[in-house]
Amino acid sequence: MNFLPGWPPEINTLLLFGLLLFGGALGGYFAHRLRWLPSITGFMAVGLAVGPQGLGLVGPEGMAQAKIIVDVALALILYRLGLSLDLKALLADRRLLLVSLAEGVSTFAFIYAALALVGISGVVAAVIATIGISSSPAVLIHVGHELGASGPVTQRARALVALNHVMAFVACSAVLPVLYQHNDAGWAVTLGAPAWRLLGSAALGVALGWLLHWAARRTKRASQYHLALVIGAVMFALGGSQSLHLSGLFAPLVLGVTVRSLEQQSLIADLEFGAAFELFFIALFVYAGANLHLAEMWHYAAAAGAFVLARGAAKLITVGGVGYLTGVPVRQGLSAGLLLMPMAGLAIGLTATTLNLFPEQGAAVSAVVLAAVAVLETIGPPVAAQAFRWSGDRLAADETDKETHD
Repeated sequence: MNFLPGWPPEINTLLLFGLLLFGGALGGYFAHRLRWLPSITGFMAVGLAVGPQGLGLVGPEGMAQAKIIVDVALALILYRLGLSLDLKALLADRRLLLVSLAEGVSTFAFIYAALALVGISGVVAAVIATIGISSSPAVLIHVGHELGASGPVTQRARALVALNHVMAFVACSAVLPVLYQHNDAGWAVTLGAPAWRLLGSAALGVALGWLLHWAARRTKRASQYHLALVIGAVMFALGGSQSLHLSGLFAPLVLGVTVRSLEQQSLIADLEFGAAFELFFIALFVYAGANLHLAEMWHYAAAAGAFVLARGAAKLITVGGVGYLTGVPVRQGLSAGLLLMPMAGLAIGLTATTLNLFPEQGAAVSAVVLAAVAVLETIGPPVAAQAFRWSGDRLAADETDKETHD
């Protein structure tokens, strides 16, 4: 009877992908029936239910197998986020740069001070504070797409999220040498390793962005190949980063920025991914729900709470206040600040990097950041949905509801 499968059946990557998509789609559907609840919350609830903290249908080994799916999804999302930044337009908009810089600096300062109050200080607090600068592009893009949001607040929030990703990565790279010194590394490693990850990832993203732009121009009369070119370039960025020990989070972002900045006419930058792109969002957020660490949330509740409150206050006050001083209406500024609240992908990636390189300090960083991510990813989607409704931007979902009632 050796032709029969063993019991329980072997869990493979394809089976996991099917479970993530099928279960997540149902969870998103039921959540979407409640007007005030974004579908992301349903995705994450399904993940929590089937994951190690719930029924255990997906254990730690399954989570490890599913990570490649999540990496691809996050790389594509970061590429799309990078398309929000045109360097030429950005350099001309000094007010946006000022708001972004102020938001990044204040977020670091608020978090560092708050962690000191609960007994976490020094280089560990500094690393956590740099990671806290980042926001979640996936929540912003998905909730905005779900509501059909378009307008100045939506565009401003996307640009600010892209900028604070760059700032968080650069700030974290600047703190890493201190950690290397704490672990008695030589000067070549102390200075070379962070520089390699930062500059090498940027160089890879720029090179692939130029190559993608060139290929799009050569094939502009055969647009049916453009989607394959984009996904191929993003996969190249992700795989190249893994092979060269670079960042699979930073290179796709730079790739998108490069494409947007190079294009003189609409070729690749405005390419629509279509409804199939929803698959990646579902897989990403079901995985995020399955990866919630409830025990860590409880154990590090004080530090995570201080982190969440300080980070939220910094982004809301700074984006709203500095935006108002630079001519942005208060309501729009505060709405943009609320849209920066969710935190996930880059934060998890930087945390994992710190834990791999420095297990002793990384354990404390991981515990606090992952506990905060669990909170922010839970409350983030409803907050983002409310911020879009409050912003004054055009919402296609509201117009559809109005037409339905009429």
